[in-house]
Order: sequence, then C-alpha cells, then structure tokens
Amino acid sequence: MNGGPLVVIGDSLLDVDIEGVADRLAPDAPVPVVDVEEERLRPGGAGLAALLAARDGADVVLVTALGDDPQGRVLRALLNGHLEVVPLPLRGSTVRKTRIRARGQTLVRMDTGDGRAVTRATEAALRAVRGAGTVLVSDYGRGVTGGARELLSGIGVPIVWDPHPRGVTPVPGCALVTPSESEAMQMCGQPYVGPDQAARQLTRTLRAEAVAVTLGAQGATLAHAGGHYRRIPPPTLTSGHDVCGAGDRFAGASALALRDGLPVEDAVAVGVGEASRFVESGGAAAIRLRGHELAKEMGDRPRTPMEVAELVRSSGGRLIATGGCFDLLHAGHVSLLRRARALGDALIVCVNSDASAKRLKGPGRPVVGQRDRVEVLRALGCVDAVMVFEEDTPDAVIERLRPHVWVKGGDYSGRELPEAGSLERIGAETVVLASVPGRSTTGLIAAVQEA
Repeated sequence: MNGGPLVVIGDSLLDVDIEGVADRLAPDAPVPVVDVEEERLRPGGAGLAALLAARDGADVVLVTALGDDPQGRVLRALLNGHLEVVPLPLRGSTVRKTRIRARGQTLVRMDTGDGRAVTRATEAALRAVRGAGTVLVSDYGRGVTGGARELLSGIGVPIVWDPHPRGVTPVPGCALVTPSESEAMQMCGQPYVGPDQAARQLTRTLRAEAVAVTLGAQGATLAHAGGHYRRIPPPTLTSGHDVCGAGDRFAGASALALRDGLPVEDAVAVGVGEASRFVESGGAAAIRLRGHELAKEMGDRPRTPMEVAELVRSSGGRLIATGGCFDLLHAGHVSLLRRARALGDALIVCVNSDASAKRLKGPGRPVVGQRDRVEVLRALGCVDAVMVFEEDTPDAVIERLRPHVWVKGGDYSGRELPEAGSLERIGAETVVLASVPGRSTTGLIAAVQEA
C-alpha cells in the first residue's frame, strides 16, 4: 500500500450539457426544437476521471494538456480547487463536446476543437509521477499518453490504463487495463470471440497483469496473466439512463482501490459497483460543480483582482484571499495556496511590494522582485488574480476586495493578526492553515548561503 496521490495522465476535454424541453418539431425540417433551460459545464476525458476521484476525497494530481483559449481557461477554472493540475502544452484549440438533451435524453452531440498535446515529458510531470501512490492513464487519443513510456519507466506503483482506439498501446506490466467491449474488439481484431476470451488474449498481447473488459449493465469480465478469468457482476440497482463518464468512474475507483492495497479482483469489483451507482445517480449529467457559471465567466479572458471579486459576489460565490511576500516560492507556499483555493470559488493573492517586503523582512529581502513574484503566482492554476500592496499590512486591499475568507499560514496560529480589525469590519472569516514542515524561504536562503 502506497499513501501517495492518484496521478491521472491523459487528455482533458470541456464537456457541455445543454438541457431543455422538446415538445414540437421545427417547421422547416422534421427535427425537434429544444427550448434551452440550462447550460452546464464540467471537465471531460481525463479531467472527469480525476475530478470523480477527487470527489471521493482522494489526493489527485492531473497531468494533462491545457490550451490558452477561452475553453481551456474554463476547463482550468472548473478543475481548480478540486485537485492539482500539472499542465502540458497543447497545440491547437481545446476540444469541446456539447450534448443537447431534452428530458434527460441526448438528442445530438457536437464536437469542436482540434487540440493535440505536444508529446514530451516535463520535469513537473516526472516529479508528479515519481511521487504517485498509483497511476491512472486515461487515454482519449489526443496525444498526452504519447510520452507515457518515459513518464512511467520504473515507477514501481500500480498502473491502471484506460485505452482508446486512437491512443497508444499500454505499457507492459500494467496492473490493470480497462477497455470497453467495443475497444477490446478493435484491439483483438477479427474474428472476435467474446469478452472473456478477449480479456485473456489481451493479457498476453499487452503483457498486463490483468485486463478487465467492461460490459456496461453486465459488469465486467476480468482475466489474469495466468489465464483464468471470471465475471464481476454489478450490484442490484435500478437502471440509469446516462452512461456518459461510467468508464472514467470505473477506472478511477479501481485505481484508488489498488492504491489502498486491494487485490485486483476486489479492486475491479469496487470499480464495477461505483460505476453502477454513478449511472444510477444520473451519470455525468448529474454532476454539479460549485461556481460553474463563475468558471465560464472567468475563462473568457484574464481578469483584474477587482473584476474577479465582483464576479464572485455577483454569482453568489465565495471569495478567498490571502497575503504575504511569497519570496522564493516553494512547496509550502503552493500547498497553502491550493488548500486556500479549495475553500471557495476564486483565490486572490495579495503580495507585499518590494518596499513593503524590505520593511517587513529586513535588508537583502526580497530576493525576488515583485514583478517576478507576481508572474510566478499568476502562473499557478489555483490562483485567480494577484494584487500588490505597498503598505505594511494588507488592511487597505482587504477592505477593497472584501473577501468572504482570509487565509493565513500556520505560523500565525494563536497570534493576533495585524489585519484583524479590517477583517472584523467587513465580516470576513479567518482560516489558519497548517504550514508544511521544513519549508520556508528563510530556510532556503540559509541553505544557499551554506552551500
């Protein structure tokens, strides 16, 4: 059993459900007219697999390609606060899959976007995989898994591979490969001899420890490398209608079970059960993300801190803010910011100017100038905006932004905050988050000086 995070590697998409009512046909063609009532956004592909695992309470890191376009920014905003994203470059536009639905039934799906990942393993991706408790490869045929062999070489933890017909061949030695029956049929070629024999054949050709061919409402058939196989039936549930995302739910739940030390047969049983319950509860269409309308607005273009604050308030969201010098940004800072962002719908970081940091920290500080500190913070997926203040305390920016929650690091635990008066005047909640032991800018500077 390895207590590290679940690392999901794969192609992320933006999924949109347009829900409405269709009670009439168009006068110019025999097609239904949908009166739109609601538009819902959510991550798709590997993004959905990672999100569903994170909603189980798991620590999840998603290695995926993200585009710098409106759809890509919306996708990033939807993932922020739920999990850590390690971005890879994307060539082209973010893929968007739009389902038009009436009374719970999908009438048509429209796909746009031509984005493909630039297949190379970055240092950040390598670090994420090296710290994994288990890895889920969620291949949607858009190029992210092209660099998987380099990323996964010699990692020593279970690998679950959810393949795609347009994707790459799973690496040898996977703990579990999870094709659907249609995918297994394509992978085996003709003549197709059924799911049981297909699972056995794929364990040999892919050199996998186990293969589970998913069969929808019939559960899955699991084959081991030794040749034996068995059917894993689903629990007795009322049938659902929307199976979108069921494969992602199955693969993610199975991967988490393997991380927690379950044998592969038990892990697949967990996956089948969770996928069945997911479909029964409404599938992907039933997912409701906090602040999804805000995410849509935030994704249109970069926003100033005051614009972010106004968007959050006008949408009924929860604004989080924190402050500090953030000199020599380190893992402790990043951990604090990720946890702060998870408390609400947007995070604004208030940063001491160079002059303010010097008065606070003394001669020789800051080591990194304010322009560079701001740019580094803005590059973090969990940060929605950055605001510089010149004063010795952030009281003035707090009263301008009026956050719902003000976050401080654990080194302030039990002490009166300098900005306590301003926070009380605006009625903001104060949350103190524990610091990461052994991580500090002072310690980094001392280590460099001793080297």
